[in-house]
Amino acid sequence: MVGINMEDVIGVLQTCKWYLVTLGVLLAVGLVVAISCHWIAKPTRQLVRSSTFVGMMASIVAVASLICLGPMSTLIGLTMGSSTVSEATTEDAKQVAERIAEEGFVLLKNDDDTLPLKSVKKLNLFGWASENPTYSGGGSGGINENYEVISLRQGLEHAGFSVNPGLAKFYASYTSDRPEMTIQKQSWTLPEPAISTYSDSLLEQAKAYSDVAVITLTRGASEGANDLPTDMSKTDIDSNSKDYQEFSENDHYLRLSHTERDLVSMVCKNFDKVVVLYNGANPMELGFLNEHQQIKAALWCAGPGHVGFDAVGKILSGKVNPSGRTTDTFVYDMTKAPYRNNAVKTNYSNMKDLAVDGMNAGKPQKFSPAYIDYAEGIYVGYKFYETAADEGAIDYDSVVQYPFGYGLSYTTFKQEMSDITEKNGELSFTVTVTNSGTTAGKDVVETYFNPPYTDGGIEKATANLIDEQKTKLLEPGESQEIKVSFALDDLASYDYQTEKAYVLDSGKYHISINADSHNELDSKDYVVTSRKVYSGETMHNGDKVAATNQFDDCNGDIQYLSRANGFANYDESTAAGSDVMSEKDRAVYHVNSNFDFTTYLDSKATMPITGAKNNLKLADLRGAAYDDERWDQLLDEMSVGDMVRLTSLAGYQTAAVDSIGKVKTNDADGPAAINNNFTGAGSIGFPVATVVAGTWNPKLVERYGEIMGAMAKEMDVAGWYAPGVNIHRTPFGGRNYEFYSEDGTLSGIMAVSAIKGAAKHGVYAYIKHFALYDGNAKMVSVWSNEQAIREIYLKPFEMGVKDAHTHALMVAWNYLGVKWVGECGNLLNTVLRDEWGFQGMAISDYFRDNGHGFMNADAAVANGMDAMLSTYGSGPNVPRNVKDASTVQYMRRASKNILYTVVGSWMYEEGSDQVGLEPWKKIVVGADAAVGVVLIAVEVVAIRRYRRRVAVETAVTR
Repeated sequence: MVGINMEDVIGVLQTCKWYLVTLGVLLAVGLVVAISCHWIAKPTRQLVRSSTFVGMMASIVAVASLICLGPMSTLIGLTMGSSTVSEATTEDAKQVAERIAEEGFVLLKNDDDTLPLKSVKKLNLFGWASENPTYSGGGSGGINENYEVISLRQGLEHAGFSVNPGLAKFYASYTSDRPEMTIQKQSWTLPEPAISTYSDSLLEQAKAYSDVAVITLTRGASEGANDLPTDMSKTDIDSNSKDYQEFSENDHYLRLSHTERDLVSMVCKNFDKVVVLYNGANPMELGFLNEHQQIKAALWCAGPGHVGFDAVGKILSGKVNPSGRTTDTFVYDMTKAPYRNNAVKTNYSNMKDLAVDGMNAGKPQKFSPAYIDYAEGIYVGYKFYETAADEGAIDYDSVVQYPFGYGLSYTTFKQEMSDITEKNGELSFTVTVTNSGTTAGKDVVETYFNPPYTDGGIEKATANLIDEQKTKLLEPGESQEIKVSFALDDLASYDYQTEKAYVLDSGKYHISINADSHNELDSKDYVVTSRKVYSGETMHNGDKVAATNQFDDCNGDIQYLSRANGFANYDESTAAGSDVMSEKDRAVYHVNSNFDFTTYLDSKATMPITGAKNNLKLADLRGAAYDDERWDQLLDEMSVGDMVRLTSLAGYQTAAVDSIGKVKTNDADGPAAINNNFTGAGSIGFPVATVVAGTWNPKLVERYGEIMGAMAKEMDVAGWYAPGVNIHRTPFGGRNYEFYSEDGTLSGIMAVSAIKGAAKHGVYAYIKHFALYDGNAKMVSVWSNEQAIREIYLKPFEMGVKDAHTHALMVAWNYLGVKWVGECGNLLNTVLRDEWGFQGMAISDYFRDNGHGFMNADAAVANGMDAMLSTYGSGPNVPRNVKDASTVQYMRRASKNILYTVVGSWMYEEGSDQVGLEPWKKIVVGADAAVGVVLIAVEVVAIRRYRRRVAVETAVTR
């Protein structure tokens, strides 16, 4: 859950500044009058002072009301909700969350069939993280504190295990506080007692307690300023011992620390049966699992949410047969990966003058223009390793430890593939899956294709996931037929250099069903007899217009990794890029301080009709097509002020518009839980997105989306800020826990299921962050070629639009080349709307009062972004000139997109009678009236007293 940031408080005070200044002036005048009348006759003096007091009180009440109903209106409205999730829905959610953990945790190793622990009832839990694991990520993808979490120890105890209390007490006494990992602060310290602190008696007691040792290692991450450290020796961390440094030069966060290595060695010297639990969403270097013969088993159990650790106990005990698969490739040495020199952002050395003011943990902080080169092109994750192995460029087994799509089970399966048939552009076949083992379990059918490749031609990986499905629970000997189908268009590649279009080359396409990206189970070949270029009237995969190059300006001066001649350009293409922005690009680059706010104004534009009386209400257009002519009639009824409020104040809500009967709607974070950051209300927290995708179970993920929709509806939420479908481009992405996978297709399959599930309850999902926001990349220029952009990074968004018909989308904080993505009309209009046919609203990520110094409404609404995720302010979230005809046209178009999305939600299932003042506003107005009556009464009394006193003095004088 996102907490209150000091910059928000300061921002709110700034919006109220002139109200408070005015109040101060009025109060000062009142004090001056009250003091100055000291020399006036007593009756008159008392009347003046009494009237001044009434005036000052009226000023306080009036200004307070104006603040509440003005700049603070949205924020106050967001705090007024009282809806919570019912106990029944919470119980349903817990069951689904636990099932996701059961199917999403991945069994990486199981030598000698060590698991399940059939005759073991006692366990020694080693590692500080066994008492202090990570339950989720930080920021919008986090969980709340409204529900008790099931700890790792409790999860094991619930499964019937007893846990060594002496070790638990030892770790609790070391420290009970996990270093902060939040949106405000990321601490990379890894607490772990030095082995010198383990007494002989503690170890002897542990060996007597059980012959099984379970080591827990964890890694955390959060939304915030930085991705995971690639050199821990340069990172400010606390060491666990004065005798050594935790990391050597170039050691990164995803390697064992010195103390952790000592811990593993110590445990393996004292126990012959060791199980390792890795509790982190980012793949870690796990080569040590093979270096100690005592380590028999390993389980990847990333952030479990509130209840997911029960699944660990069930898996270790055998009550649940693991069926999760890796969503990313695990390699032995990340410093040799193709992204190694371009894993995280680098600040430009010649752009410091355009740094913007921000805040972090309430302290001023500069955000400087930075960049990251996606120099590996399409060869992301397994696509590189499988292709490089096939080209002979790497020794696969010495480089890759666990392939993409890998996961062990307590049983065995056999998969057989039928012949491929083609009909109306669809390829299909049947896979028969048989449980050939002795334990009930689930299997995954992973379908890949290897396209024909010409050396030096269009870049193509030798392994490309195209479909995946999960079986039901199969009893020993039981079989299930899985029908696999996909469009022939899905086999095409994007040629950004020659045809500048999708191309389906002629030749043999190898279609296989695999145990993982590397190990094939069965296969067939399909031959395309003639080459097809998708251009002109020939559309690709349901596009409304043929796709062609839109992102040439994002190529940068980069040599991209190529398969040609066996990756001959590997060293040159994967080298670190230049930290000097070219003068050509610098001339175009802008933040708000050097932006020409007239850039998109059109002097020839005609002012739209406003304030018409067409007797239409938004509810009348529920179910209407996007091009229904009544939309124009409805929009004619709105005022410019209506449009400004609707587009500029879309933070966690969409504003009410009385003129068209539009009610206020609420939006909420996030992927792991429905969290109301203003009331503190929230739902049960689910496992992180990496675990959700680790299920490889689209039906279960749709059920997850359905539960999220149900909880949102009960919390009076219509819009869900999820799912996050950015790519695990590298393991160092600070928000990987919030995203699904290194693969665009798997990410898309998961997103489609989640969006469809939420839509069953009338909740629209904001698929995010559009686009290429694959780490903590605020104000980071991303450079990539168009093939990678389309095939990898836009793929899950495209699937969300085309297959799930999503009507909401969140725009990212990063730049594409030299433009903030919210200003990229080629992305938001041409690709999203014209090509894919998206109909709905696109909002910014969190805007603050100043657009973080680089976002502004003028650039946004002109280029296809419809609303600013802002709850206050009249800064760059509002266009500079709202009287300009072209600006009003942009806001009118944006308003339509917002209204089209909202009217399709559950808020309009039975029309709407919620128009008018919100209840709290009625209270404010009522309180104002009551105070006004009281003050008038006070003034009347004062005047009467004054008259009596004057009358008495007059009588005495006579």
